[in-house]
Amino acid sequence: MSSSPAPLTPLPTDMELVLKVVPMPADVNANGDIFGGWVMAQVDVAGSILPARRVRGRMATVAVNEFIFKQPVRVGDILSFFGRIVRVGRTSITVKVEVYAERYRSQGEYTKVTEAQLTYVAIDQHGRPRPVDMLPDQDTM
Repeated sequence: MSSSPAPLTPLPTDMELVLKVVPMPADVNANGDIFGGWVMAQVDVAGSILPARRVRGRMATVAVNEFIFKQPVRVGDILSFFGRIVRVGRTSITVKVEVYAERYRSQGEYTKVTEAQLTYVAIDQHGRPRPVDMLPDQDTM
């Protein structure tokens, strides 16, 4: 993680806003920054939004292909999570997620704080992989 001032960044125009959240004091580590694990959990939630539309049923996170913490997240930051599907396989969908912070004292200015790529797999009622295009009510035993 860089300790230099974060560059202000324009928001992505080729990605969809899928989640906004504000971290609270209960989410901080001993340094006063937000726990990386808390950010990871939010990225997983945000990343699941787009594939859920395509999967239309149960799915599970099967891989965190990449996760980069670029800048610390602080209490009171308004975090905006943007997502884009980058790959659709037979049973899986890979999503890129970028997280931007509006700092509490400088709202309207955005800094990219995290980027990640995650893969989700469509699963049937028994937890087995199923084709992405199969509707949930078409699951076979």
